[in-house]
Amino acid sequence: MQAVLQLLYPPQCISCAAPVTTDFGLCGDCWRETPFIGGLVCDQCGLPLPGMDRGERAICDDCITIARPWGQGRAALMYRDNGRKLVLALKHGDRMDLARPAGAWLMQAATPILRKGMLVVPIPLHWIRLFRRRYNQSALLSRQVARAAGLTHCPDLLVRQRPTGSQDGRTRDGRFANLDGAFRVPKRHLPQIEDRDILLVDDVMTSGATFAAATEVLFAARAQSVSVLSLARVAKDD
Repeated sequence: MQAVLQLLYPPQCISCAAPVTTDFGLCGDCWRETPFIGGLVCDQCGLPLPGMDRGERAICDDCITIARPWGQGRAALMYRDNGRKLVLALKHGDRMDLARPAGAWLMQAATPILRKGMLVVPIPLHWIRLFRRRYNQSALLSRQVARAAGLTHCPDLLVRQRPTGSQDGRTRDGRFANLDGAFRVPKRHLPQIEDRDILLVDDVMTSGATFAAATEVLFAARAQSVSVLSLARVAKDD
């Protein structure tokens, strides 16, 4: 039956629809245009760094300058070229099918920071934006990661209690101010957080303001540790 389906509906590149050999794959051209992150990276935000990965902890200039409340962080892609195209298609183009391959890329990036018994939590949307979009792209990604890692997924652990609008066009300080007090933990979930290691998942990390605001709320709820994972990382020069 599977062979018949592949004959009738041959696999296509998830980015450009060119023929590929497997489902949910990228063609050669799109793969080369997709800036996957590998090698030496910042241990707190996942930004690629120059030099060889010698197994020692490295921190980028931003994470030295800006106090990060979380412990470790990783990202799968840089937010440019085909990486940006795929993120926008998932976020605004109703391409929920992209969550499956993106989850595999995230899982590969997250492997060094995963811990046994971690609770996987997405950055939430405000209910008004969720109503308009109909899905939370970060929750789609976090579900894939939790499933692949065999970890517990809690998509409603955090609530965005006020609309924060877009972060686009804001200064770094403006981004942090805009997220101040934006998140809370519902009382029913407080027992799940105490003394737990949390993995926060979002689609894009730029300044880190969203992750920082969510992390502070989780620590206030007595989480043991918080790590962050984003599908794409924006570099300062992008």
